[in-house]
Amino acid sequence: MSVHIAAKKGEIAKTVLLPGDPLRAKYIADHFLEEVKLVSQTRNIYYFTGKYKGEEISVGASGMGIPSIGIYSYELFTEFEVDTIIRIGTCGAYTTDLKLFDLLNVEFSASESTYAKFAWGIEGDLISHQGSAFGLINETAKSLDLEIKPTYIHTSDIFYRKEEGLPEIASKYNCSAVEMEAFALFANAQYLEKNAATILTVSDIIPTREQISADQREKALKTMIELALETALKF
Repeated sequence: MSVHIAAKKGEIAKTVLLPGDPLRAKYIADHFLEEVKLVSQTRNIYYFTGKYKGEEISVGASGMGIPSIGIYSYELFTEFEVDTIIRIGTCGAYTTDLKLFDLLNVEFSASESTYAKFAWGIEGDLISHQGSAFGLINETAKSLDLEIKPTYIHTSDIFYRKEEGLPEIASKYNCSAVEMEAFALFANAQYLEKNAATILTVSDIIPTREQISADQREKALKTMIELALETALKF
């Protein structure tokens, strides 16, 4: 059984929404799901299963960074036989072509991380989304009249760094934004032949230091959450 998720077999749905923050997972369960059951709270990382428009969906936290999401997504895929994980999170924009609250659908993640190489023998520093989720997100966004931008992003192991300016790998692949998890999720899904996608909301514009206020975050993330849930109905 899973070391980090205490749910029993059958208590996790085949499709899981995976924010980083346990309290964001709780917010989604409290405000968007019905017949909700808390199925795991090991290490205060909450996992809930409930129904959205009659369909069973789970939501839980990945924690922060590649090592954390690497553990949780692997155990979800293998121990709980999850088919699809949609990461939902925030990101910092490298370019002023993006604006606060923009929605991004990650097509490729570039990273300096050695996670994929040493975990699964996957060479290279660029990994794509896996399976059908990416395309279904685009279709769902269109049906909801939402603008979403397919993009390359940088998955970094580093939040604070000495040197300013665009990291070399982000420049190499013309990455529009940076976050800290997608690369490991995509690597696990590639190795295990599962569906994986990442939807991001732009919360910071790095060149101008603009950022979404704490009061604005709930409203901003609501659109992304609803897009992920509506997409989950299609699996």
